[in-house]
Amino acid sequence: MSNITLIIQREFLTRVKKKSFIIMSILGPLLIGGVMALIIYLALNQGEVISKIKVVDESGVIVSKLSDSKSILYERDTMPIAISREIFNGDEYYGILFIPADGLRKPEGITLFTEKQPNVTVVTAIESSVQKLIEDIKLNAAGIRKEVLDSIKTKVSLIQKPVSASGEDKQFSADLTAGIGFAGGLLIYLFVFMYGVQVMRGVMEEKTNRIVEVIISSVKPYQLMMGKIVGVALVGLTQFLIWVVLTIAVTTAVSSFMVGKKSFSSEQIGQLQQYQNKGVNTPAFDTDTIQQPGFLKSLSGFNFTRLLFMFAFYFIGGYLLYSALFAAIGAAVDSETDTQQFILPVSLPLIIAYIVSTIVMTNPESKLGYWFSIIPFTSPVVMMVRMPFDPPVTDIIISMIALIAGFVFTTWFASKIYRTGILMYGKKPTFREMGKWLFYKR
Repeated sequence: MSNITLIIQREFLTRVKKKSFIIMSILGPLLIGGVMALIIYLALNQGEVISKIKVVDESGVIVSKLSDSKSILYERDTMPIAISREIFNGDEYYGILFIPADGLRKPEGITLFTEKQPNVTVVTAIESSVQKLIEDIKLNAAGIRKEVLDSIKTKVSLIQKPVSASGEDKQFSADLTAGIGFAGGLLIYLFVFMYGVQVMRGVMEEKTNRIVEVIISSVKPYQLMMGKIVGVALVGLTQFLIWVVLTIAVTTAVSSFMVGKKSFSSEQIGQLQQYQNKGVNTPAFDTDTIQQPGFLKSLSGFNFTRLLFMFAFYFIGGYLLYSALFAAIGAAVDSETDTQQFILPVSLPLIIAYIVSTIVMTNPESKLGYWFSIIPFTSPVVMMVRMPFDPPVTDIIISMIALIAGFVFTTWFASKIYRTGILMYGKKPTFREMGKWLFYKR
């Protein structure tokens, strides 16, 4: 058995046997799902905060038409705005809404005075109310009935299906596609950073304990570095596979429960069809919709096998690329406090990739999305965001080749620093000094 294989086995078994790994592997999906459910619950059930707004309306038209809402109460103030501002009581009122005399003609002059920074919810609610009132007043002045205008307004919600006749039983969803892509990119961002830091800390711990001096006597520095990187990668993949299995099991159970509650049985569907064939009036229904909810139809539009394969590839590729750099950082320093100056330059491309992914998810075919899905340092996150949108095969191939080449380059780069820094103690290296290590010959 080769030295690298022995190191991989040691790194893998040491981490997998820890209680923390077992607990997080089992509870991880439940904790993530629980946190998301808690956030949604709190967002939907947060108490309404009532804001009282004084209204100084010099036009004399708008204030009488303003109606209170659940969260905002309007109170007319007949004093001039200067006096109203001077005697304002911030404990009783949220702010003063000032409408100038020409507010209907120049609504950009309408002002909200507050003691502190106003929150977005209050500002949006006031803007919406005042805007609708001004529009209604202008419509009446022009002799246009609001009911006629409302009847003209039409909301269109597109049904999204594949163009081929063979895929007509499927449905697409742009929102769901963007959500799945962003979730995949976010998981890669978290996993690459989390397991890369584990490699750095593992190298640094062995260096600090002087264990590495004994290990280096039996194996080459490059073998030690690669063994650690691959060993931790296998730990990450193992944990991810456990999470996938548990997530699928929980999702299947919940979906079966929900579908069972909201759908007809096959016997009931058969009876309804028989009644309709006999001319008996029955409620209109769609057996496809009954048997398979729209959400599940939208999911059928995705090739999850390909998505999982590409996720595994970009996770492994991104992890190998970054973990080599993290290993070099761990070998170059003596304490975790010394790592701060080196972690930011290494993790900055990952942070940029995450920021760019929020833009790419709305326009995956843009030039920004193309180039950032090709550059090896950002492609694991950005290409994963593009993947549910079925990018061109050539883009995927170029991205994969570039990522492999990037890993080879960073591994060579990191090994040069690793072999020198792993045996250096008591000195804080600089970027300039680490640059010199690249050209040392041994």
